[in-house]
Amino acid sequence: MKKIFLWPSACALAVSVSIVPPVIAAEKSVERIEVTGSRIKRTDIEGPSPVQSINKDDIANMGFDNLQQLLERMPANGSGAFSTRGNSQDSTANGGASISLRGLGPDATLVLINGRRVGASAFAEGISNSFVDINNIPVSAIERIDILKDGASAIYGSDAIAGVVNIILRKDIEGIELSLGYGDDNGTGYDETKGSLVWGVKADKGSASIILDYFTNGTLSAEDMGRFGSANQSPYGGDDSRSSRGFPGYFYVNGVQTIDPDCPADSIDGEYCLFDYGPYNMTIPTSERVGAIGQFDYMLGDDLTAFLELSVQHNTSEAGGAPTPLDEKAKMTVPGTHPNNPWGQDIKIGRFRTVDAGARRWDIESDTMRVVAGLRGVVNDWDWEVSAQRGRSESTQTGDRSQGWVRTDFLQAEIDAGNYNPFGGAINSQDVIDRITTNLVRQGKSSITAYDASISGHAFTLADRDIMMAAGAEYREESVSDVPDDQFQRGLIFGTEAVSAFGSRDQHAAYVEFSIPVADNFELQLAGRYDSYSDFGSTTNPKIAFQWGISDEVTARGSWSTGFRAPSLAQIGLGPSEKSDFFVDSYRCAADNLDCGRLDYNFLFAGNPDLEAEESETWNLGVIWAPSQQFDIGFDVFNILQENKIDALENKDLYAANCNDQNSTICRRTAPQAGQTFGSIDVIQSAFINIGSQEVQGVDLSTHYGLELDNYGDIKFGVEYSYLISFEKEIDGKTIDYTGEYEYPQHRWLATTNWNMDDFAANVNFSYIGEFEDFNKTRTVDAQLLVDMSGSYRFNDTVKLTLGVNNLFDEEPSFAIGDGDADLYGYAMGVHNPLGRYIYTKVTMNF
Repeated sequence: MKKIFLWPSACALAVSVSIVPPVIAAEKSVERIEVTGSRIKRTDIEGPSPVQSINKDDIANMGFDNLQQLLERMPANGSGAFSTRGNSQDSTANGGASISLRGLGPDATLVLINGRRVGASAFAEGISNSFVDINNIPVSAIERIDILKDGASAIYGSDAIAGVVNIILRKDIEGIELSLGYGDDNGTGYDETKGSLVWGVKADKGSASIILDYFTNGTLSAEDMGRFGSANQSPYGGDDSRSSRGFPGYFYVNGVQTIDPDCPADSIDGEYCLFDYGPYNMTIPTSERVGAIGQFDYMLGDDLTAFLELSVQHNTSEAGGAPTPLDEKAKMTVPGTHPNNPWGQDIKIGRFRTVDAGARRWDIESDTMRVVAGLRGVVNDWDWEVSAQRGRSESTQTGDRSQGWVRTDFLQAEIDAGNYNPFGGAINSQDVIDRITTNLVRQGKSSITAYDASISGHAFTLADRDIMMAAGAEYREESVSDVPDDQFQRGLIFGTEAVSAFGSRDQHAAYVEFSIPVADNFELQLAGRYDSYSDFGSTTNPKIAFQWGISDEVTARGSWSTGFRAPSLAQIGLGPSEKSDFFVDSYRCAADNLDCGRLDYNFLFAGNPDLEAEESETWNLGVIWAPSQQFDIGFDVFNILQENKIDALENKDLYAANCNDQNSTICRRTAPQAGQTFGSIDVIQSAFINIGSQEVQGVDLSTHYGLELDNYGDIKFGVEYSYLISFEKEIDGKTIDYTGEYEYPQHRWLATTNWNMDDFAANVNFSYIGEFEDFNKTRTVDAQLLVDMSGSYRFNDTVKLTLGVNNLFDEEPSFAIGDGDADLYGYAMGVHNPLGRYIYTKVTMNF
């Protein structure tokens, strides 16, 4: 892979082009607006960078009241996004959701609200993956969503490597809008109830708007999923990923690993009694969200306005999984005097599961607050703005005695007393269960404090052409803490991934941008930004872009820029944290003919304060043909090279390099039994490093066509298509091609059709995700095509009724053997939606 070329000067510039002829200077004043991808206010919404805009009508036509479900339909979204789907006791960001542009991960996508940064989630995902929780943004509050499909670190700073999702909130509202909706996934426990109230008023001196939003959904359980609710997919051509922590389990008798005599025959795998944890999981957990957003403007003078944005959000959700699994690390024993001990001698418990204590469940609450206050005005034709922002996110994850949380020292005491029977799959009495369970609390907090000042206007005239400029400065403080329950840290709770993280930093930045009309039909955008961080250093990133009106119908555009992503506070400040993965211990299998099936093994992680920033280089080249106002088609080729990628070491590589040594300090094994070469794997130490690079190249196509049918209304067609040319990762000098591999389909597209006639409207949308190779490279995961339909009728100026169905043909997720990590139930959870046919209705009233 090629190396990134970084301009060394903090004065490096980035450029933006506009093909609008100089009609702007005509007698009539034309309002200038700020467009995503540029700080310079302009009269045309099209700039030199490709932006997909989804307005509130488009959002309503798609029928989603959940922002995550809406954005996952977008072809630019790729591998690495996650949601509340699959929330479990092992998830570290339960209740959250993200977007991952180009498949580069949520931490490479910058999410803005009204063009400003927002605080990260209090809980990181995947141990250290900081992200903005899009579940905190109610759909009813959105005016439009701009998806900038271009690197934008020169404009917005860190994280904008794959692009930017800018969510513009509704304002300038007059009157009241009340909306109520309900939908149901036929034949399951999943449903959605939605309500929103939008109020706004405008006056000569300003405006005010308040949006109240409520959303709740039921549970899509493993039972609802049928075959996709089991960890044993072998009957369907998949893998058997049942856990080695069984019920009943196995013990060490005279130092020999011995299965409980009552283990069912169909659960025996060598030395293990397997357990199917799948039926205990929740595919989509219940959740509830309540939010309020207020936006206020007040004119203090002809050229001076004060503004205030205030938002609060309260979310609750659940997570859960199978009963507590125990293994050798728990160091549990059964005395020979125990009344149920079939061997009548002291023995050690190997792997066992307290099914009688019940499934583990978490209750998650998160509270988010954001306040932005500032002044904006005009001085000598220059627009200026200053603002201050304060954001806070607090999340609490709790489990009580009734939710299956077993404490090992309590359990050992009850076993020693002969009260708890761990043999034969026995169900112990409730009073004993009450004595072995406990209450747990995990608390996470993140905060952001930011100040910014900016100007935009006419800088100077050169060769009779007006050079426009924007410049600004920012200061930001961030902090994060994620504190697990002390009982986790003392090693008294087993089988659940736990995260501990602390960190804080401050950052200041300065940027400048020029728009240079080189000719009447050619605009150049030059921009540059300098960022300095308190914990890892500074970086300067330039951007250069152009927009060329080749003719009245054809426009070309292109850009080149560098970018960066600072290490997340979780990646730097992560305390000892665990996660698990399924694989075959091939070394022990070959040496001792043991552990030859796929079993679950633990990995222990910690932060790395020596991490360097990720760097990127991005280029984009495209052309737009618009022969009429009814038809346009755009074609863009993009390439993103990301170096110094921060990631955990590959589990399979760690295993291959270290687990062939019984005395390894990286791959720690239990002591081998007599006659054996290896003991079973206890834990594998891992870490986060600047592991290598990744490069993605692809093609985007966007087209729209409008057809007027006279007395039969109007029809609008649209297609957004993304083709993945290549996706390569380089680790330790070895290049791995992910193109068309697991969770990296080459084809994604969304086709929309909208028909309007008088008070009636109808929509048909087609969402397609192409095929890709399964994880084990022995088969292909089929493509998936989902069809959504809706219709609405406005009875009068007050009442509008909408009926719709998503996944019209009740398509199941495509079968996949899976990766042995997140995908264990026969489909790729991060790619394919498990919801079946979902029917909904909505009533909207305007006053």
